[in-house]
Amino acid sequence: MASLRDFVKSVATVLPEIPKPQKKPTLNERFIWTALALIAYLVMSITPLYTFGGNNTSDPFAFLRIIFASTQGTLMELGIGPIVTAGLILQLLVGSEIIKLDMGATTDRALFGSATKFLTFIVIAAESGAYILGGALGVLTARQGVIIFVQLFFASVLVLLLDELIQKGWGIGSGVSLFILAGVTQTVMWYTFSPFPVQAATGTTATQLFGFFPSLISSAFTGTLSGIVVRNYRYPSLITFILTLTMILLLVYIEGIRVELPITSIKYKGFQGVYPIKILYVSNIPVILVSALGANVSFFTRLLYNNLGATTGWLSYLARYDSQGNPIGGLVYYITPPRGLDQTLGDPIHSVIYVVYLVTLAVLFARIWVEIGGLNPKAVAKNLMDADVQVPGFRRSGLSIEQMLNRYIPALTIIGGLIIGLVASVSDLFGVFGTGVGILLMVDIILQYYQMLVKEQLEESAPRLAGLLGRV
Repeated sequence: MASLRDFVKSVATVLPEIPKPQKKPTLNERFIWTALALIAYLVMSITPLYTFGGNNTSDPFAFLRIIFASTQGTLMELGIGPIVTAGLILQLLVGSEIIKLDMGATTDRALFGSATKFLTFIVIAAESGAYILGGALGVLTARQGVIIFVQLFFASVLVLLLDELIQKGWGIGSGVSLFILAGVTQTVMWYTFSPFPVQAATGTTATQLFGFFPSLISSAFTGTLSGIVVRNYRYPSLITFILTLTMILLLVYIEGIRVELPITSIKYKGFQGVYPIKILYVSNIPVILVSALGANVSFFTRLLYNNLGATTGWLSYLARYDSQGNPIGGLVYYITPPRGLDQTLGDPIHSVIYVVYLVTLAVLFARIWVEIGGLNPKAVAKNLMDADVQVPGFRRSGLSIEQMLNRYIPALTIIGGLIIGLVASVSDLFGVFGTGVGILLMVDIILQYYQMLVKEQLEESAPRLAGLLGRV
C-alpha cells in the first residue's frame, strides 16, 4: 500500500495541474473565468472531429449524452464521462475498503484527488480507444483512428483542466456541474422553443414543428390542437410539457424541506442560527453515480456486441441490440429508461425493473457517498466543533453532537436516495424534457449555484460571518 501511495504521489507531480490563485479572485473575476470555461466547452461541443464525416443515422449512446454532457461527432464526444467514471471507480474502491483511505485526513483526501486525476487520464485513453475500435464512430481507417484518438484525448484532458480551474477557486462551483447544467438547459430549451420542422411520421414526407410552443401555436392556427396533447415519444407534447413543469416545481419544493438544528457560537457571543440538514442530504451525487455505472455497462456491452455479434450466447444475457443500436433485451435493456409513455405502458415489466434498479442503487450510492464524502455524523460533528459551534442542550463534545446527528443523517440519507431515485426514474417513464436524471441535475445545480452566489455576496459584505457559516 505504501508503494502505491508513493507511485500516485510521484505520478501526480508530472500530470498537468492548474495552480490555486495566490489571492482569492473577486466575484466578478470568478464570473469571467467561469464564463470562459463554459464558452470553451460550448465551442468544443460544436466543433466536429476532424476526418469524422458524421454520417451515422443513429446514436447508440443518445440517452447518455445529457448525463455526460457530450455531443456526438464533436470534440465533446466523451464529455465529462471519463471524469465521472474515474471518480465512480475510486469511490467504490474506497467505499468497499479495497483501498483504505481516511477521508477525514487532509493527506489522504489529497491522495484521493491525485489518484482520481491519474485514473481519469487512463479512462480517457481507454474510452477514446474503445470508441474507435468498437465502431461507435463508424468505420475508420488506421490514420483516421489515430487522428480522432488524439483529438478525443486532448479535448477530454482540457475538460478535466477546465473543471480543475473552476474547482480550485478561479471560478464558481465545479466544471462538471456547469457543463451538465449547460447540456440539460440546451435540451429543455430545444424541446420547448425549437422552431425547426421534423418528419411527422416514419415513412412520410409530412413535417411538423419540433418545439412545444411553436407546435402549439401552429396547431392553434390550423385547428388541430388535439394533435399536440399526445405526440410520438421523440417529440414534446402537452402532457410531457406539463409533467416537466410539475417535476421541476416538485423538486424545488423538496429541496426546501430540511431539518434545522439550533446552534450557537462560542467564539461570537450572541450569534444564534440553525444547521440545516436537507431531506436530499446527498444532493444529486447518487444519481450521477448510478447513471455513470449504467452508462459504462451500456457502453462496453455495445462495443462487445459490435465486435462479437449476436451469436455469442453469454452476451445475449447482457445485451441485445436492434439495427439502430437500441437495446431490445438483456440486462442493458432493463437498466435503460423506457422512451415515453407508449413504451412505459407497452412493457410494464421493463418499467418496474428500471424503477427498482435506479432507486436501489441510488440508496446504495447515497450511503457510500456519505461515508467517503465527509458527510457522516462523525465528520459533521468534527466540523461543528472546529467552527466553535455549540448545539443547545448538548455537551460540547464531538461524541454527544455525533449521537445527536445520528438521529437524522442516516435516515435522511436513505430517504434522500429513495426520493431522487423515484423522481428520476418516474420522470423518465413519462418522458419529461431532458430526461428525469437531467431535470433532477438541472434543478439541483441551479439551486447550488444560487446558494453559492448568496454566500459569495455575503463574504464580500460580511466576511467574518460568512466564514463562520461556511465552516458549519
